[in-house]
Amino acid sequence: MKRFSQMIRNARTEKHGQESKQQPLTTTTPQAPTRPDHVAVQEPVSQASASVPATPGGPTLNIALQNQTASATVYAYITGRALDNNNDLFLLLADGHTPYFPQSPSAIGAEIPENTAITLGAPGNTVTVTIPHLAGGRIYFSIDAPLTFFLNPGPALVEPSVTNPSDPNINIDWGFAEFTFNHDQLYANISYVDFVGPPVALDLTTFGGQSQHISGMPVDGLDRVCEGLRAQHAQDGKGWDRLIVTQNGRNIRALSPNQGMVLHPDLFANYFEDYIDQSWKKFSTQSHTIDTQASFGKVACKTSGSKITFGGSQFVKPSTRDIFSCSHGPFQTGANVETNTIIPRLAAAFNRSTLLVSNSFPADRSLYYQHQVTNHYSRIVHEANLDGKGYAFPYDDVQPSGGPDQSGEVHAGDPKLFTVTVGGRNAWC
Repeated sequence: MKRFSQMIRNARTEKHGQESKQQPLTTTTPQAPTRPDHVAVQEPVSQASASVPATPGGPTLNIALQNQTASATVYAYITGRALDNNNDLFLLLADGHTPYFPQSPSAIGAEIPENTAITLGAPGNTVTVTIPHLAGGRIYFSIDAPLTFFLNPGPALVEPSVTNPSDPNINIDWGFAEFTFNHDQLYANISYVDFVGPPVALDLTTFGGQSQHISGMPVDGLDRVCEGLRAQHAQDGKGWDRLIVTQNGRNIRALSPNQGMVLHPDLFANYFEDYIDQSWKKFSTQSHTIDTQASFGKVACKTSGSKITFGGSQFVKPSTRDIFSCSHGPFQTGANVETNTIIPRLAAAFNRSTLLVSNSFPADRSLYYQHQVTNHYSRIVHEANLDGKGYAFPYDDVQPSGGPDQSGEVHAGDPKLFTVTVGGRNAWC
């Protein structure tokens, strides 16, 4: 059985959504790359108990949305692709139970004619909603103001943007969690790949009586991240503080380096280049292996001029932008399956800066972020989560076989209740 962390992220590349960018509205979202089955294989979840209450529209899942902010004005939105309805674009209406399949508009930037804002009520309140099978699902939260979505021909959803100054949501405090719920199981994770916003926690209970919990950040989690970014800039002067977005003197979000470089093209110029050169030199003088954690097994490294070869796959030197994006340059996936299993592990090694301290990859967690040149955003984000878990860069689920999960995911073949909490006031580990 395929690992469902692959399936949820592959679903992102189906582009059910388009992000509001500079101009025009037809610009598509810079999605995470299409990925192979790059995660270390775990024991498959038994499908024998994967029954959920059935409705005329197919199997469904109850999701409890809990408000643990200090605001009585919190909204939730659920979007995805309806697997049992031709993979059509899906939004849940404001009543929390009625599916909405929008028609393709005749022009870009069309308003959504239905109310899809689910109100969560007073702090501490929980609203339970019901969804069908969805791929590439997102649960959005916004605090003190509703979000604005648009439709493009397709239909395609124009999602809120954190890099377009003219986006109507740019000054709203919002965030999201990601999930896929299909015929085999639910897979969900906390996502910080694009930015850090309001704290989100996940809980999953199953019909088999099991429970899973991802803590997320405490109520001041964003402030902790921003403090860490300012401290890192004070230490190395590399501009980490420019990832912080404020409004009226308060922190509203912290952008990932990949998104920060969209707003500030000069940010992190040549940041990784010296580290890259040191790594290439080490590749040429020492033996290295990458465990593909797949049928290709462990592949050895060879050097040829300015290129390195793992197994049958050649890689040129990446740039800083390539490393932060995990999808450009040598990290762009393609038709070669072996290459597609190597890319995530190599990209993760660069972001975690383990190439100079280990000769086998994925490396042990104790070696992550120890070099002065590293993805400090990811380091700081993990430190701010109470359990250290969260998806902070596109391949943050890469781990040694048998190693602990870093990505903040829950999954089960027999999900009974999926609880998503926003605000962090009751965060625990």
